[in-house]
Amino acid sequence: MAKKGLKKGLFITFEGPEGCGKSTHSRLICGYLRGLGYDCVHTREPGGTKLGERIRGVLLHSDGVAISDLAELFLFEAARSQIVKEVITPALSKGKIVVCDRFSDATFSYQGYGGGVSLAVIKALDKIATESLKPNLTILLDIDPVTGLRRARQKGIDRMEEKTLTYHRRVRSGYLKLAAAEPQRIKVIKVAASISETQRMVRREVEDVIQRYKRAK
Repeated sequence: MAKKGLKKGLFITFEGPEGCGKSTHSRLICGYLRGLGYDCVHTREPGGTKLGERIRGVLLHSDGVAISDLAELFLFEAARSQIVKEVITPALSKGKIVVCDRFSDATFSYQGYGGGVSLAVIKALDKIATESLKPNLTILLDIDPVTGLRRARQKGIDRMEEKTLTYHRRVRSGYLKLAAAEPQRIKVIKVAASISETQRMVRREVEDVIQRYKRAK
């Protein structure tokens, strides 16, 4: 199949509370886009680079190590700065579609709304780390925190999943506030009972943004 090119890269991110299925659906949509002939790069946050994966290990699996919400913020932003410089920006400059499992919205929701770190502080640091890069489309997979945590914890419990239900409810509320503020970019999809049904809705949003993106060019 001939490759379908874009004059400029397209940046798509997946967000949501724990257990929403964003990792699964971000991989599925990337495979779907490759099947259509697009050059698609799949990556994740924190992670996606050697440095990012080291930081991910510290953030998610540091038993007995105290990490404050502010310290979390600095670690996430350090990983983000590296992935933007090393992976995302180079791929976009080559006209590729980049699909990322979490990005800046996660920091506003988790460390901001969840952890209580100043949103103004997060905005300032994130602007530096991302070099003002924003996704063209963000898929927010919405799920009740009780259900989401039950799903996530079936695979083992990491540092973020250990946090209280109240914390995770604040995270979800934060995500929905972000979506309400940017409805053109952030598309909320209620997680369906089946993966195939949720993925169908994801594909509809992604296909729509690709078509709009092409018309705009």
